Amino acid sequence: MDMTVTQIGAVVVAESRAAGYLESTIGRYERTIWALAQHAAPRGGIYSPGLGAEFASMPISPRTGRFSAQRRRNYCRLVAVFDSYVRTGRVDLSARGRGGGGPRPAQAGLAALEAAWEADMAGRGLSLATRSAYGRVARGYLVFLEQRGITSLDGADGASVLAFLESLLDRWAASSLFWAVSRLRPFLAFAGRADLVAAVNLARVRRSHPVIAVLSDGDQKLVVTACASGAVSARDAAVTLLALTTGLRACDILALRLADLDWRGQTISIVQQKTGNPLTLPLPALVAGKLASYVLDERPGTADDHVFVRAVPPHVPLASHASVHSAITQTFRKAGVAGVNAGTRFLRHNAASRLLRAATPLPTISAVLGHASQESTSTYMSVDRQRLLECVLPVPPGARS
Repeated sequence: MDMTVTQIGAVVVAESRAAGYLESTIGRYERTIWALAQHAAPRGGIYSPGLGAEFASMPISPRTGRFSAQRRRNYCRLVAVFDSYVRTGRVDLSARGRGGGGPRPAQAGLAALEAAWEADMAGRGLSLATRSAYGRVARGYLVFLEQRGITSLDGADGASVLAFLESLLDRWAASSLFWAVSRLRPFLAFAGRADLVAAVNLARVRRSHPVIAVLSDGDQKLVVTACASGAVSARDAAVTLLALTTGLRACDILALRLADLDWRGQTISIVQQKTGNPLTLPLPALVAGKLASYVLDERPGTADDHVFVRAVPPHVPLASHASVHSAITQTFRKAGVAGVNAGTRFLRHNAASRLLRAATPLPTISAVLGHASQESTSTYMSVDRQRLLECVLPVPPGARS
């Protein structure tokens, strides 16, 4: 039986309140439900996944006329919850991972192609984080086609690929387009569209290889001191120190479970989310102390065995890389370290740089960082500024500038 937006919305609000959500969060749901009801009014107020996809693809604020990231998050989140109720008859309030949201194609042919791509990636054993990243770009292209009136990939041409990449510049930096290209190309190859793959290549998007700055000795000392002194919460200190001392990826910090911590042996043993390879790392005393303080004193009581969980109800695992980035950013701010885009990628580079400065062999650095291939570690050579300067040849006498 068809249900209206208002009917489903009442169920969602009731389930959210029963789950212990904050009233401010419930209020945000209610405002977004009202906006969705207004959008559905010309169609009798009846909800459908197609209507939801259309609603979720409206991130432009009518007040400012500009793209609103908050609006997009709210709309996509509500549509995902509504769709879960339509599909299963229950409200799924579980936190969604980065890249798992956004509008989905409503046309049967495009939706089937997306599902086949997801199944293919899962069948090849790709990690959830990798599948999410590749799936998000593929979905974006399919929705882009749908918005242009194209209901099947057979109707797509090379111009649509170039137009899609150009459309990303509204919210992507030009230097980030390489990542979209690298994730779109395998999908188009999977779909058997060699002509569209060739169109991607015509975009001539190149990967940039900037020399990424690292923390100075003084700034690193400030961060460690702030974590050790209690200037930041035990949770934020533990997250920051894990990234700073081990170079763990954000997805591995999020997936960390209590059983992965060997308190007596002072080690962490995980299976990496990105590569699927096992990894065991030493657990420095300061990191172990902050983890223990968080688990014993700050961590909410919950049956979930993930180490890091939400501080407010529902106490589910942190699901977004943004949670890790926020914890690290807060730590850097309270430590008085400014002008640094603090995140796990930056801190992985920082860890690699310090290992290189200590004359650590590349195979050892590769093992510590958990790379599937030692070739991946070579990208971190650019952070050793002193070694790079030693490779510069003198300008021959009489050479023109």
